[in-house]
Amino acid sequence: MKILYHHRIRSKDGQYVHIEEMTGALRKLGHEIIMAGPAAVEKEEFGSEAGIVAVLKRTLPQFIYELLEFAYSIVDYGRLARLVRKHKPDCMYERYNLFLPSGIWLRRRFKLPMLLEVNAPLYDERKKYDGIALDRLARWTEHYAWRGADHVLPVTRVLAGYVCRANVPESRVTVIPNGINPEKFSRVLDTGKAKAALGLEGRLVLGFVGFMRAWHGLERVIDLLAKDADKQRHLLLVGDGPVRNELLAHARSLGISDRVTITGVIARDQVMNYIAAFDVALQPEVVEYASPLKLFEYLALGCAIVAPDTPNLLEVLDDGENALLFRHGDPGSFAAAVERVCLDSGLRAHLSEGAASTIARRGLTWENNARRVVGLFEKLGVKNRPDSGK
Repeated sequence: MKILYHHRIRSKDGQYVHIEEMTGALRKLGHEIIMAGPAAVEKEEFGSEAGIVAVLKRTLPQFIYELLEFAYSIVDYGRLARLVRKHKPDCMYERYNLFLPSGIWLRRRFKLPMLLEVNAPLYDERKKYDGIALDRLARWTEHYAWRGADHVLPVTRVLAGYVCRANVPESRVTVIPNGINPEKFSRVLDTGKAKAALGLEGRLVLGFVGFMRAWHGLERVIDLLAKDADKQRHLLLVGDGPVRNELLAHARSLGISDRVTITGVIARDQVMNYIAAFDVALQPEVVEYASPLKLFEYLALGCAIVAPDTPNLLEVLDDGENALLFRHGDPGSFAAAVERVCLDSGLRAHLSEGAASTIARRGLTWENNARRVVGLFEKLGVKNRPDSGK
């Protein structure tokens, strides 16, 4: 198939990883991808913010910024139409964004079968965290996109509920969670070498990957380190975030700054070698509808995972089998779960084995996701070309 892949992301972060892995898997299956998105993101370093877009968002009045987002769709539609005329794609795959109806306009104008990947209910998310100035327009663009696509692909069943409540029939909704690329994990260091590379030999490493925010509650893990009589536990935080300095200051105040490492932003192809050093992988908090990329990486590397018992994580995790779950929103339950898994090496080994088997058992790979996408396009009547490689 010749697939037009449409997106509007500008930050090179987890969103970009999803795009890169999905398009790579589709290409591996023999399909041709025509990219339609901001070209500047391809040139950025991993972890970079959204360039001029971030500047505009910080400096412009909110309603003007939102008008510009919507106006982008007009320009974007013209570019999409030119790509369709030039490349004659068989179908379109879009990563949903708010104030972005151009994909639906294109689908209707050129009769292109269209799948819409949804990673978050962005109207609700932005209204809660940033506020929305053009409320009615924002809600309309979300529902217009969800209802206008031939098929919608939310990343969790929880998120599918949002989509269906917007009057999208269940028959047009298929949940496709995130996954991993097994080839990349075959090149990862083993735990001993990963620890040695970081100078953490002989330590029990508690690890976290991501953007550190106050609501993650990582200071509680530092408190647990301070109570460790053997002084063998080490907290490895892979990433950066607004609470970095507060966490380091808290560690210094307890006299354990030498047992906390914060790496800063790490190149994407190196992150897995840091995760390989984890004995315990921490998922202290999660957005209720998300499918966290790092969770699948923890599973693939056989980490003993500690995570909340939220419905979206229960779609992937089984308590006591591939993770130790704690009561969501209960700091005491989180601390108790971390302490339990630290003290019980047998439990860690059991959880590690269960985590490592989860990916293969449930088929949580990008290639399997790509096969499901191709299958959905075929159901929509898209046929493979003779030279597609299949």
